[in-house]
Amino acid sequence: MDNESCIAGVYIRVSTEDQAREGFSLGEQKEKLLQLCSYKGYKVFKVYEDAGVSAKDMEHRPAFQEMLADMKKGKINYIVAYKLDRVTRSVRDLEELIAQLEKHNCYLVCDRDDVNTSTANGRFFVRMLTVLSQLEIEIVSERTKFGLNGAIKSGQLPCIKWHQLIFGVITIAITCVIR
Repeated sequence: MDNESCIAGVYIRVSTEDQAREGFSLGEQKEKLLQLCSYKGYKVFKVYEDAGVSAKDMEHRPAFQEMLADMKKGKINYIVAYKLDRVTRSVRDLEELIAQLEKHNCYLVCDRDDVNTSTANGRFFVRMLTVLSQLEIEIVSERTKFGLNGAIKSGQLPCIKWHQLIFGVITIAITCVIR
């Protein structure tokens, strides 16, 4: 595909509300990716921003879903992200995304990871990176559960802020569980 027909959807994301509120890295991601698009000669159709949203799945990210819809409508043929983990950390979601990209003649480019799905080697590399990202999530989850179990066994209850616990049909909002 020649550069004249490269129309990019730029995707930026941070996973925590604190990062979103403070603007941590959203501006930096946007600036870097717009420079990359300019350097590669991509026309930017739109910047899609999911602030304070996890990459654990693709379906609960409004801007990401809007970007996929625009891809399906032929408005973009490149998705440009800062790192692969901004797009997904799920092997299953990555395979679904690659299938959609191929179906709609679209490519994924990730600046920091040097990802480009326009080649067989690029698709292989992106799959390996995603396997490692999913492994990282699973290891952190195991450590967290292990640590919580240890704290509870030693008589210390974890602090929960503004979450809801559901007991049957009654929902109780609590601000903090006191040790």
